[in-house]
Amino acid sequence: MKRLFALALIMAVLLAACGKPVPGGDGASDGTGASETEELELKLWVYPVGGWGSGNTVSSMVTAFHREHPGIRVSVRVLSYETGDDEIESAIARGEAPDLVFEGPERLLANWGARGLMADLGDLWESEAAGEIYGSVAAACRDTAGARYIYPVCMTTHCMAVNRDLMEAAGAWQYVDEENHTWTTDGFVAAVKALRAYGVERVGEVFCGGQAGDQGTRALVANLYSGSFTDAGHTRYTFNSPENIRALELLRELDGIAFAGDAVGADNIARFCDGQLAMCFCWNVGNEITQTVSNPNREFDIFPLAFPTNDGVFDLPSGIWGFGIFDSGDDERTEASKTFIRFLTEDTNRYTQTVLSTTFWPVRDVPNIYENDELMSEYFLLREYMGDYYQVTPGWASARTAWWNMLKKIGEGADIAEAAAEFESTANSAQ
Repeated sequence: MKRLFALALIMAVLLAACGKPVPGGDGASDGTGASETEELELKLWVYPVGGWGSGNTVSSMVTAFHREHPGIRVSVRVLSYETGDDEIESAIARGEAPDLVFEGPERLLANWGARGLMADLGDLWESEAAGEIYGSVAAACRDTAGARYIYPVCMTTHCMAVNRDLMEAAGAWQYVDEENHTWTTDGFVAAVKALRAYGVERVGEVFCGGQAGDQGTRALVANLYSGSFTDAGHTRYTFNSPENIRALELLRELDGIAFAGDAVGADNIARFCDGQLAMCFCWNVGNEITQTVSNPNREFDIFPLAFPTNDGVFDLPSGIWGFGIFDSGDDERTEASKTFIRFLTEDTNRYTQTVLSTTFWPVRDVPNIYENDELMSEYFLLREYMGDYYQVTPGWASARTAWWNMLKKIGEGADIAEAAAEFESTANSAQ
């Protein structure tokens, strides 16, 4: 039986803009009823972050903004992680980049910011609200020179998930620490073997058809034998190590774990929720909410877990998302974009609504935001395992491409040590 959780939250997210059209494309109507005489129109492009994957969710917030700022019109375009980067790069090449983008530091800071394409948002960080942002989040949103190209809004912990019903039926549930949502590398291996013996042909997939969702495969590999992905200062990539090579060898040799060159994170999620896989390596609370709404007839219970590790130290990838502004050279557009960010983030009540709409957690203290919510409370336990935000290491965009290419080669039979060495060399040479 599926766990019960706050359906009110889901309905609030999905119905917030009930009756309003989903905006899309450059210059599309944003549902505000703005006339053609409005003096300024901004383009907001949004990656599908949690509840913001719904255009109607974002549209409702745009409508509220327009009521208070009728002189600024905002059109919204919801991107996908499969094609969003290419769409933005094409827009940049045409000189038609959006004004605002909602994404994470790895794109806004380490990619476009490092290329000199983003406006510095330092003045937004001078507000009282910005002073309340958690120190670890603030550090991840600043480059080595101190520039601020992102103003954070929400955060979460990425994890994995298992089909609890199937695990119990196969006798594999004994390997899970249910109270702490953790397990060991040995327990993971034993569970995979138990599931295979029970008749599950494909227990889990190391998806490597592209970069979407790659935080899951990186965390799986690095946690198994306590490997690292970068150095502590985020200056270079350190993946080529005995620990990580051993982890890759385990995954390729373990019967029931497949390297899927035809799949990305979204495919991994879909196959898991369809019952094709017993484990999902690309998961977070937003996935569970979305999948529960879109698959109301799912028969099995999903249980979120930290990635297995051999030393009891769990290092889960963290997700941080917020706004960035492409530097158009037009001060009026930049200031209008900052007005939109301030509207959604500075007032505590409005900020609470903004965070709730994402279905993630705030980046500063908001008391009782998910009080009495069983689902969010369960996932909140995983926050204590949140690891370092290393996605701001220079050369990140190239490193992500090199990562899935490495996994695909390994799945096709390449020498693992050679593939790991090639990945590290490629990633570091891109800096």
